Amino acid sequence: MIDELHVQDVALIRDATIAPAPGLTVLTGETGAGKSALLSSIQLLMGERSDASAVREGADGLVVEGRVFLSASDAEGVVVRRRVEAEGRGRVEIDGRMASVRELAQGVGSTIDLCGQHEHQRLMQVASHVELLDAWAGEAASVPLAAYQDCLAHARAAAAELERVREMSRGADERFDEASFVLRRIDEVGLREGEYEELEETLPRAEHAEALLRAAGGARDGLSGDEGVSDALSSAIALLRGAASYDTRLSSLADRLESSLIDIEDVAGDLRRYEDSVDFDPETLDRLQARMSQIQGLLRSWGPRIQDVLDHRRWAAELVDAARDGEGLVRQAQEALDAAERDLARSADALDAARADSAPRLARAVTEQMAFLEMGTAELEVCQERLDRAQWSSQGPSRIELMYRPAAGLTARPLRRIASGGEASRVMLACKVVLGDADGIDTLVFDEVDAGVGGATAVALAQVLSHLAQSHQVIVVTHLAQVAVVGDRHYLVSKVGDAVPETTIEEISGDERVEEVARMLSGDQTQTSLDHAREMLAAAASQKIR
Repeated sequence: MIDELHVQDVALIRDATIAPAPGLTVLTGETGAGKSALLSSIQLLMGERSDASAVREGADGLVVEGRVFLSASDAEGVVVRRRVEAEGRGRVEIDGRMASVRELAQGVGSTIDLCGQHEHQRLMQVASHVELLDAWAGEAASVPLAAYQDCLAHARAAAAELERVREMSRGADERFDEASFVLRRIDEVGLREGEYEELEETLPRAEHAEALLRAAGGARDGLSGDEGVSDALSSAIALLRGAASYDTRLSSLADRLESSLIDIEDVAGDLRRYEDSVDFDPETLDRLQARMSQIQGLLRSWGPRIQDVLDHRRWAAELVDAARDGEGLVRQAQEALDAAERDLARSADALDAARADSAPRLARAVTEQMAFLEMGTAELEVCQERLDRAQWSSQGPSRIELMYRPAAGLTARPLRRIASGGEASRVMLACKVVLGDADGIDTLVFDEVDAGVGGATAVALAQVLSHLAQSHQVIVVTHLAQVAVVGDRHYLVSKVGDAVPETTIEEISGDERVEEVARMLSGDQTQTSLDHAREMLAAAASQKIR
């Protein structure tokens, strides 16, 4: 939800701030006043691509700032600041830290849907229709979809493995001698995982055993031998204990030395055990060095890492097996693929069945809303067509497309081809109402949703938007007085100045709102239009109270 939006130097807007209501916010004004500049600012807040041409003439750059709550449980919200310089360079900040436009789009942008006639019309994109159906169906579609996607991933992996085995079998005879040599050489060494790391740790100790013994023994003698540190500390402690009867402060110093003596004796004991563990054995050393030499030989040939050697052995073993029984390996891989495809087909059938059950119910629900929006006998249908196996995607095995029937008795055709801009806007609005909270969108911004609408349809449109605002934050740019009066908050967009025009945006209420609604009704502010505006506002207010 957009809590506040601050705009500087965007098109004709020098400086403006709006604080949309949690429910329905309406923006009105004469054509050309600059409402599109405000919509462009919201697009920037959503992470849409910037355009330096949007910078106000004479300004160094534009700035759009906003505070957005990303979910109902988000108590603090995030503060977004986006700057676009006149030269085209941009900068994004989220809560004071630098961020990318992509991060902005994935975060804030995912909670806002700008629904206009010519842009952000996902309804016109066939790929989005299956998402709309699945969102409405909920778990009835999401569970079989997840199972289908899992089976599809297994089938693709099985197909890739079959192709790999086939390719390996085709060249197995030619590379058999090379693979046999690699396999024999590595197996002669008998390399096991972790052995090289163990040698790297133990060999230096074996090679330098004498030096290690001398160091450990010398250190131990210095600590616990005759005239060592332990004896000296013991004498010092005894002296302090003897004199402590005259001054108790010496007792605490003796305690500290005694603690050090305990640590020294522990170290001396550890050194003695270390000496016992070091075994100077020339035969063991020769064996370890010989083993290291063998492994390093493998690393020089097929390294540089032990894992590379093991990968070469695996490749060689598979190639030798392929040369000996290539047909068998291909057969096994083909059987695995066949099994994966059978599982995939079953999951595809289950997904199609779930969607086929939900599709007509979704179509009826949207059609009911379309009728409420005075679209006559127009209907929405959901077409489901099973695709060839090669066309199956992660979205499913079938093509889902919304079909539009302008009136009873006419043929339903793809919505994207025959619906006018006004019709598409109302169908989109009907879909939004039906989806409710299932679409995952918090804020809906409607631009020109009232194109070509008037009379009873305008009243119905206002009621639908008001209903939608009960579950979403709705911001609508409108030319209809019927819509303007039901807004919880009303902003007037005006253009002032002749020599240097500037767009202003201010919240209006009371008489100012009455005057704006009157202008929208008749183009002027006669007593008749003012009285009519007051009646409409009063009726809308009483309707909300009820």
